[in-house]
Parts: sequence; structure tokens; C-alpha cells
Amino acid sequence: MDIRKVKKLIEMLEESNLEEIEIQEGEESVRLVKNKPNNLLSSQPVYTESIQTIEDRPTERSKEESEEPAEDEDSGDLINSPMVGTFYASASPGSKPFVSVGDHVNEGDVVCIVEAMKMMNEIKSEFSGEVLSINVENSQPVEYGQTLFEISK
Repeated sequence: MDIRKVKKLIEMLEESNLEEIEIQEGEESVRLVKNKPNNLLSSQPVYTESIQTIEDRPTERSKEESEEPAEDEDSGDLINSPMVGTFYASASPGSKPFVSVGDHVNEGDVVCIVEAMKMMNEIKSEFSGEVLSINVENSQPVEYGQTLFEISK
């Protein structure tokens, strides 16, 4: 791919509201991402505060519904999905899952990946403890705020 085309793409990306551009010509491809880390292993998640926001945010529920999560919270801490996407239990197909029921996790350990808009987002535990339950099957869609894991207190 011609370097002048790449430079033009960079200029177009900077001038637009787009976050990402990907161009493919034959077997060559260029992907430009603005203000986002592209390496899962070295990136720090931006969504950690979102997880806290989900738990701290008041929700509109009936009295019965609001009592049920309180019972769950007594038995363990919940890790919720910070975004809509696809849940992956392991880093790649066929590899060992990040965690299984009964495993001990420490605060900051990666417990899964949620793919959203072709971006793989590591979800890290905010708690230390034993994995009591995994509430989502591998490759299943998840909603914003959906409980993914329950960790013992």
C-alpha cells in the first residue's frame, strides 16, 4: 500500500469523528485507531469505573426485584458486564478458560473478554475470592450490567 494513501487516511481520521478506519487492498490492510490502545495485554481497562457505576447506580425496580439482588450480594460480589457485547471465557478458541467455578481470583485478575465492535475488552475482577458461579456461556451475547460472575466475599 502506498505510504501517501496511509498518510491521507491518517489525516482523514484526525479530521473526522471516527475512532477507527480499516482499509484492505488485496492482501494488504491498514487499520488506524484514534486514542485507543490496540494491545490487550498492555492496555489498562477504561471500564473499571463503569463497573462501579453499575453497582452504585440506583435502578428502577419493583420491591420484589430489589430484594433479590440484595440476597445475592450477601453470598458474594458480582462482576457485571460494562458493555453490550459477546462473552468469551478464554483468550482464544480451544485455550483454557481464564477462570472456572471454584478457582481463586485476586483483584485485577482477568476473568473474561467481552468483544464489542470488533474490540476485545479484558474484564478484570474487582474482588479477591473464590468463583462461585459463571452466569454466561462462552460466545453468548451479554447486556450492559448483566451479571457475569459471582465471587465469594
